[in-house]
Amino acid sequence: MTAAKIQTICDQMRREAYRWKPVRRTYIPKKSGGKRPLGMPTWSDKLVQEVLRLILEAYYEPQFSNRSHGFRPDRGCHTALKEVVHSGTGTKWFIEGDIKGCFDNIDHEVLLKILAENIHDNRFLRLVRHMLEAGYLENWVYGQTLSGTPQGGIVSPLLSNIYLDKLDQFVEHHVLPAHNRGTRRRYNLAYVRIQQNMLRARKAGNRPAARRMVKDLRRMPSKDPRDPGFRRLWYVRYADDFLLGFIGPKEEAENIKRQLGEYLRDHLKLTLSADKTLITHAASDSARFLGYAITSQHGDDQYTAGRRSINGRLALRVPKTILDAYCREYQVDGKPKRRTILINESDFDIVSQYGAALRGYYGYYRYAINASWLGRLRYRMLTSMLHTLALKHKTTVNSIVRRYRSQVDTTAGPRRCFEVCVPREGKPPLIARFGGFPLERQPVGVIQDAKPFHGIYNLRNERVKRLLHEECELCGAKGPVEGHHIRKLADLKKHGRTPPLWVQVMAARRRKTLFVCRSCHVAITYGRMYIVKDAEHDPGRAG
Repeated sequence: MTAAKIQTICDQMRREAYRWKPVRRTYIPKKSGGKRPLGMPTWSDKLVQEVLRLILEAYYEPQFSNRSHGFRPDRGCHTALKEVVHSGTGTKWFIEGDIKGCFDNIDHEVLLKILAENIHDNRFLRLVRHMLEAGYLENWVYGQTLSGTPQGGIVSPLLSNIYLDKLDQFVEHHVLPAHNRGTRRRYNLAYVRIQQNMLRARKAGNRPAARRMVKDLRRMPSKDPRDPGFRRLWYVRYADDFLLGFIGPKEEAENIKRQLGEYLRDHLKLTLSADKTLITHAASDSARFLGYAITSQHGDDQYTAGRRSINGRLALRVPKTILDAYCREYQVDGKPKRRTILINESDFDIVSQYGAALRGYYGYYRYAINASWLGRLRYRMLTSMLHTLALKHKTTVNSIVRRYRSQVDTTAGPRRCFEVCVPREGKPPLIARFGGFPLERQPVGVIQDAKPFHGIYNLRNERVKRLLHEECELCGAKGPVEGHHIRKLADLKKHGRTPPLWVQVMAARRRKTLFVCRSCHVAITYGRMYIVKDAEHDPGRAG
């Protein structure tokens, strides 16, 4: 990373001489059993993609539909789920939609045509086209990219949102108006008849008959559930997954699914996945969306303010299959799994990793009405952690429990937990904690992303100043410098009692970056700079 490198890229962009390099293709496993291809761009391409993302996001973000929640600021999975819960009261049918290989099958010509509707700079459009057609390298073999945007690129999620915004507009302007009609359902005549008889019985003083009629009223709907003049349809999308809820007959729900499939095929050249695009009855089954199971609740005996409070309301649940899969990660043949990969870590790091994983599971599923089911996962993780620590210290689980068992006060009362405390001189101790919080359902919150500060006091940070200073922080040579990075300061301790000069400088500054000249950077990278701090440094003689 150098200032000259950025200037070179700027000059190439002005002359339209910038050339995208093929992305490095790698694969990650999918939950369904296959593998998902990822394209890893080079550093220069990532920088240019970030600039493209900033430009496109500033223009398109205000125009996107409010029903789209994927890869957008202040939006995420939980905002999509919140909209489902608040919009889906009374839903009879779920239409689960999944686009088959969305990122890999985006048509380049259709995407560029969508961009050209509002962007009239042909140089910008050519730059995007060349990025899409740059190809990929797999095992040092070049492959062409005839369609799709590489997953793993910085600008790819935004391009997919621009592409699928056409689907959002089609649903909002054509599908929703055609399947939303009527202001309210007509009254259920059987309900009205019994209600009138109840009032007559009360007026006549026949209280036993009136009480029987009240019980009958509580078991039947007050409005006609089959009213042909009343229809409701809602729609939520997250990336390439979308969910629709419909109040009406199943035949119309199938027609909606067919319309969406035809529009994707004819206009966006995409296809719906036959295995994942389902029509589900809300009362008897659940829909899967963003890892949650969404069901319609029914309970005639639950009253709030004199009304049946949960009938027709949607509920978020932790799917049992997903919970079982998480539990299996911490078990082997039904017994606690000893994670030998953590044996060489400190007790603080082991407890910290298990605690962070538990907080992550709960942080995502805390909006489920059965969030307490995570207690089974917590137990599996706890036994795995205790057996791992017992294996590390070659002792029993009971001794580990006695050593690290603790208690913490919460808003719901005291809770048991396991803590590892690392004292520090003149500073508060470091505490790694597993558990110590109740697994209770919480109302769906709102995502609040941290906004970047663009005020007049937002001066350049330290790393930018050091880079632009163009002076090697080891030998003092003037000229272009490059950044050497490490993952964490604790890695500096691995170099023993007589560390090389660059390690001493990093440790003294307590910084994970070091800006050095090319000669020093090569010497650091290939391990040829083993000099003590007091010796006079000569990059040519480093060794």
